[in-house]
Amino acid sequence: MPQNTILHSSTEHIARITLNRPEAGNFIDRQLARELDGLCRQINQDDDVYVVTLTGAGSAFCAGSKLEQLSQSGNSIDSVMEHSAAAAIADIDRPVIAAINGDALGQGLELALACDIRLASDKAHFGLPQVSGGLIPLDGGTQRLPRIVGKAKALELVLTAETLNAQAAFEIGLVNRVVPADRLAAEVESLAKTMASKGPVALRYIKEAVNKGLDLTLEQGLRLEADLYFLLHTTADRQEGVKAFLEKRTPEFRGK
Repeated sequence: MPQNTILHSSTEHIARITLNRPEAGNFIDRQLARELDGLCRQINQDDDVYVVTLTGAGSAFCAGSKLEQLSQSGNSIDSVMEHSAAAAIADIDRPVIAAINGDALGQGLELALACDIRLASDKAHFGLPQVSGGLIPLDGGTQRLPRIVGKAKALELVLTAETLNAQAAFEIGLVNRVVPADRLAAEVESLAKTMASKGPVALRYIKEAVNKGLDLTLEQGLRLEADLYFLLHTTADRQEGVKAFLEKRTPEFRGK
């Protein structure tokens, strides 16, 4: 699929996605959502990709969405879902790191919430302002935010439309790290390379165990963890990991 609103490159087992509408604050519209969905499906089919990074071009990560287009296109659930971008990111089965280089507001924050790890520039701001316009978050904000920062804090942020700076976002666990703006890209790249050096099948299984486990009882989660652990023993990567350990060398994983 031709991509005009996003940029994509893939090297060293890392797929790098950049929202590319800097003149519009990387706002999400129907075209961007469709292109992102197609790219995420493509990444899931690429065995050479172990880790994914997501950022925005220019000075914003993603400043929201063109909500006026939703009113123009109708109020059906189908028209709303056409603008969903977070679901595409959440469906990636590899670890996804958000490099939040600027403001992540509205649907932009919802997109960041769909990532697994969030590193933020010290200049970034965060918020879900939809209630100020008589709306509620439309791309997972009411569901993912409580799972990350807790119910009480999530309700406070969504009900008041409060905007947080990067340090405040870090203090409530919304982001994993706050990094000087000029160091963010390097920090994210370093973290991505560290992850990409690990066993790719294990990376996917860890993500699956944690994400699915949150919706299970502890007993069910432990069974899922055990099942995935034993599945790993059937992989060539597991055999390579043991062999490399015994030979005191760096393993050469192949994702199989």
